Amino acid sequence: MGKQYLLDTNIISAMLKPSQHIWKKIQDVIVADEKIFISTISYYETKRGLLATQATTKLQRFDYIRQKYEMVGIDNESVLDTASEIYATLKKCGQPLPDADILIAAMAKTYDLILVTDDNHFERMEGVRVENWVVMQSG
Repeated sequence: MGKQYLLDTNIISAMLKPSQHIWKKIQDVIVADEKIFISTISYYETKRGLLATQATTKLQRFDYIRQKYEMVGIDNESVLDTASEIYATLKKCGQPLPDADILIAAMAKTYDLILVTDDNHFERMEGVRVENWVVMQSG
């Protein structure tokens, strides 16, 4: 099986803007028969923001994106255990992060997905593989 990716909220937001680079990377992933997922947390963060700002055009784009990619959630003990471990480790180091980010990282780690994000703080989480498609150069 090829690589599998989990899109962070900021990547979904970037997809809602005219960004040919991100869409080219997504096309490359699809052509390579690799899989893309969206977390239930990113779904919530994206949809609440679009509804709050009444961004109807972006909401339509988001609904299209959501239909294309399967969602993964925090609905099992393994994800919650991993999130708890990540939280405890970061707290001990004095580097706490928002719970939403910890839960997204835990989903990526539990389901062995590469987290696609534009936030470098995910790299502080042991065992979480990260790629940044925003700064990645095409070619």
